[in-house]
Amino acid sequence: MYLIAVFGNLLIILVTISDSHLHTPMYFFLSNLSFVDICFTSTTIPKMLQNIQTQSKVITYEGCIIQAYFYIFFAGLDDFLLTVMAYDRFVAICHPLHYTVIMNPWLCGLLVLVSWIMIVLLFYCTSLGVYLSSAATHSSHSSATASVMYTVVTPMLNPFIYSLRNKDIKGALKRVCGIVGIKRPTVLGQMKCP
Repeated sequence: MYLIAVFGNLLIILVTISDSHLHTPMYFFLSNLSFVDICFTSTTIPKMLQNIQTQSKVITYEGCIIQAYFYIFFAGLDDFLLTVMAYDRFVAICHPLHYTVIMNPWLCGLLVLVSWIMIVLLFYCTSLGVYLSSAATHSSHSSATASVMYTVVTPMLNPFIYSLRNKDIKGALKRVCGIVGIKRPTVLGQMKCP
């Protein structure tokens, strides 16, 4: 599942960058979301896989703090980017004639930057409360199931939900396949992906 999440999100980033038809605010935000999802899953899954391989559940205090920091950071950034994407769709639906003026490249960059800054500020304000509060008792099995659902399954499904069912992304994938793929001539002399 981890490899599917990383590969799917990486594919969205590469297709968005390589196809000029996808250089729009919606796909800019989507590629940022894909990048954050790769980072989000990479904060915990490699250590979890190492623990499974070595049959050890040991993590240093510093490692735990670093892992928790980036986990919360990227989870919050995911939320902010989804909010920015919702605003983008709101403008596209409610103000379609002014969409290109409102959602200009400067504003799109600013919205992503503000998302990063807001999550840093929010993280420092709220993370203190998490570490200072007492831990509630939870069953280990239900906590592990919830962790896998939020850490692996959601970022793995995001490319499929937001992109791969989209005709623009499918068209871009076909165009990229035509450009990047190994081409071989057909009977009529046309070129086509293998």
